Amino acid sequence: MVAQQLSSMDWKRRFYTVIFEADTPAGRFFDLSLIWLIVLSVAVVMLDSIDSIHSNWGEQLMRLEWIFTGVFTLEYCARIWCAPKPFAYMRSFYGIVDFLAVIPTYLALVAPGIHVLIDIRVLRLLRLFRLLKLTAYVAEYASLGRALYASRRKILVFLTFVGMVVLIMGTVMYVVEGPENGFTSIPMAVYWAIMTMTTVGFGDIFPQTDIGRIVSSVTMLLGWGILVVPTGIVSAEFVFQREQPTTRTCGQCLSEGHLKASTFCRDCGASL
Repeated sequence: MVAQQLSSMDWKRRFYTVIFEADTPAGRFFDLSLIWLIVLSVAVVMLDSIDSIHSNWGEQLMRLEWIFTGVFTLEYCARIWCAPKPFAYMRSFYGIVDFLAVIPTYLALVAPGIHVLIDIRVLRLLRLFRLLKLTAYVAEYASLGRALYASRRKILVFLTFVGMVVLIMGTVMYVVEGPENGFTSIPMAVYWAIMTMTTVGFGDIFPQTDIGRIVSSVTMLLGWGILVVPTGIVSAEFVFQREQPTTRTCGQCLSEGHLKASTFCRDCGASL
């Protein structure tokens, strides 16, 4: 009995390594196959939405969709089976996405129009970065995430400052131009200030007085200066990024991207 339990645990661990991680040849092959299935399944749904193709090949495309759904259902069940904490996986981001990838087809049996939601499977292509193991892309992706997280407070302060600037400039333009020139309210003037600072300029509202044009010019110059600030904040954090992340996944909390030298999970402290 004990031997059978150990054998079962060993198989679960092997399946876990293949399904949840991409650092092994088997894991990389599994994820690569999964990516192609996702792309093909989304292509089937997109083709089925074209009337001419649906009228001629609708039945065949539906059969393909059920094949894809069966494969994704087996994959989802396998993930639940081999995960050390199944409910933790089911509540995680990828667990929810994996569930949403299979449920629309079954719901389509009750409400046929809902099958178009199958396109949500494209979200699972987020695994592309850890799957292909392209060091340059994986490293930059992970570094960007860490840099954004490290500079989150600075970015929040910056966005607060931008919000105050557009509110002030919009209010000034509302006073200067007034409703007769299209600035019918302060929110409308703030909308103009946002368009001007971001250099979008739809042209549906614009200043028509000399003073308004001066305020508009100042707003444009402020916009050019403000747009480069977030880039500088995030770029500064890249200086502190040194080690390369991997696809190592914690067996307890299922967080991934741990460093090669890590022996404990950075989120829950479990042994890796």
